Amino acid sequence: MAALSCVSILAFAGGIRIPQPKTGSLRVASDATRLDLTLPTFSHPTRVTNPLFPVSKQASVLFTGTVDNKPFRTEVTLLPYTRIVTWNGIQIEALVSQYVAYSAGRLEEVACDLYAQADDGSVWYLGEDVSDFRDGQIYTKEGTWLAGKDGPPAMIMPGHPRVGDSYRAENMPGIAFEEVTVTSVDHVYDGPLGPIRGSMLGQELHADGTTESKTFAPGYGEAFTRSGGDTEELAFSVPADRLQEAVPADLRMVTDSALQAFDEIGNKDWAAAARSVRAMDVGWLKFANTTMPKSIKPILHAAIAALQAEVGKHNIQGARQAAIEAARWSLDLQLRYRPVAEVDLARFGLWAAQVLVDVAAKDFGAVNGDMFTLTLIRDRLLGALDADAAQNLNIHLGELMTATGEQKLPPARKAAEQLRKMAAAAGRAR
Repeated sequence: MAALSCVSILAFAGGIRIPQPKTGSLRVASDATRLDLTLPTFSHPTRVTNPLFPVSKQASVLFTGTVDNKPFRTEVTLLPYTRIVTWNGIQIEALVSQYVAYSAGRLEEVACDLYAQADDGSVWYLGEDVSDFRDGQIYTKEGTWLAGKDGPPAMIMPGHPRVGDSYRAENMPGIAFEEVTVTSVDHVYDGPLGPIRGSMLGQELHADGTTESKTFAPGYGEAFTRSGGDTEELAFSVPADRLQEAVPADLRMVTDSALQAFDEIGNKDWAAAARSVRAMDVGWLKFANTTMPKSIKPILHAAIAALQAEVGKHNIQGARQAAIEAARWSLDLQLRYRPVAEVDLARFGLWAAQVLVDVAAKDFGAVNGDMFTLTLIRDRLLGALDADAAQNLNIHLGELMTATGEQKLPPARKAAEQLRKMAAAAGRAR
């Protein structure tokens, strides 16, 4: 296709066909069912109104599940900045969504995803920067792509899907390929807090010929994925599931008691730790009777039981890890009541505490993964901290990076302690 100016492309966008990559022998949908073959226009790309992929309205989303027979946790956060993507001469402002996945509590995958909505209501996927981790280190960036540089963009959600429609959620065979065929648009999804009508079901084809089923719920976006024995399910999303009230005292007691127990265990004050665990249990027994996201309740219940058992055994390493898990899942529930930045600050402090546990275990790979996680949360906090707090955070995070790179445990411990204090002070100042 001859090169066109930006103005020309916008003027004739409705009729310009997007060049399609070859898919070899893969049995893909016919062009007659495809919704993503012509170039759309993007007048207000960051104003996403599509109810089945409301990324601009998702400050923080949490998923739970099981992958490869291990507990799987995913945090998706809309970052406080946008990025310009140039595609076919058009400069498109894209939202940046941070995807962070943990397998059995350890960092497994990170991606920065770029999204923009076209004028017809469809949402387009303009690229992703992917890092896969093993033992705390990036071992591959396979799957990274950018529209306009590596190939065409992909439609992540049509504006008005109908049964039988198809579209490619990723459209770069050899790098990333997913093709979705819509199978229902009136499904009732059993959501985190009750039934969600008007949900969409899709069957997703992968480059290797395998498929998986996906559910998209209005107001939430992607809500459930099943592939073989692996599942990922929406735990909740804010602000969609936000409550306009203060954090319940019983829930706050669970989080605060878990954090207090963490320090008491570190000081080998088992009597005090036992009292904190009893207080946490009292708070949980009361809060557990309230309405809460269905997938988190059993996980938090198990974390509290594990903490009780480890404290009873006077197992420092196991008890401190269990305290972190109890604090983490109860802190997640506080997202429904508190600003996302406040909770992310508390999460930052919790990951600094995780560094202390992993330093004590002399697990350099885990410490390195913790350090990466801290940098990811730091990126979420851009603009939420004042200049002094941001500078101090970066100084101590830099110290942790240096100590981790040199595999020096004492300076890593010192940097983590400073980061914990800094996060607590910044949280009190908000």
